[in-house]
Amino acid sequence: MKINKEKVILTSFVILLPVLVGIVYWPQLPDTIATHFDFNGNANGFTSKTITVFGLPLFLLGLHLLCLYLTSYDPKSRNISPKIASLIYWIVPLVSLWVMAAIYSPFFGLLLNPMLLSGLLLGCLAMGFGNYMPKMRQNYSIGIRLPWTLDDEENWNKTHRLAGKIWVICGFMIFVEGFIQILFPYVLAVLLAVMVLVPAVYSFRLNRLKKGGSNE
Repeated sequence: MKINKEKVILTSFVILLPVLVGIVYWPQLPDTIATHFDFNGNANGFTSKTITVFGLPLFLLGLHLLCLYLTSYDPKSRNISPKIASLIYWIVPLVSLWVMAAIYSPFFGLLLNPMLLSGLLLGCLAMGFGNYMPKMRQNYSIGIRLPWTLDDEENWNKTHRLAGKIWVICGFMIFVEGFIQILFPYVLAVLLAVMVLVPAVYSFRLNRLKKGGSNE
C-alpha cells in the first residue's frame, strides 16, 4: 500500500483535533480528568489534564502512523484494495474522536452514554469491515492472518467469505445492543468472541481437511 501524504495529513489532523479543543478550554478543565468509565457511565479512572489533552491524542497519532508504516512495508501490500486502505487510514481517527468526545462531553453539559457510543462505533466498524472482508486478498497487515490462511489462498478466500457474513451480522447486533443495552458487556464479549473464534476454527478445520485429503 503506497502512503498517501494528503490522507496522512488529513487523518493526523483529525486525530489531533481534540488537542485544539483542550487548549481552547484549558482554563475551564480541572487538574485531573476522568478518562475511563464503566458501562453505566460512572468514572473509574482519572488522568492529569496535561496527559489527557496532549498525551492521549499524541499516543493515538503515533499508533496511527505506525500502522500505516507497517502496512506500507507489507510484502503483499499491493493486494490491499483502496477501500480497505481507506478503512486503515480512518480507524484510529474515528477512535480518537470517539474517545475524546466521551472524555470532554461532561464539560459541555453533555451526558454521552458509553454503551450507546461503544455500540454505534464498534457496530459500524464491524459491519463496514465485514462488508469488505470477502473482497480481501492475501496480505500480512489486515484480515484473518493465521498460518493456514497465509499459506493457502483458497483457505484465505473461504475464511474471509464466512468471516464477512459473521462480522456484518454481529456488527448489526452490536449496533442494536447499543440502543437496547440488555446485559451489554456480556453480549458484547460473546459477539466479539464469535467474530474471532468462528472464522479461526473454520480456517483450521479447512486446513485439517485439506491435509487429510492430500495424505490419502
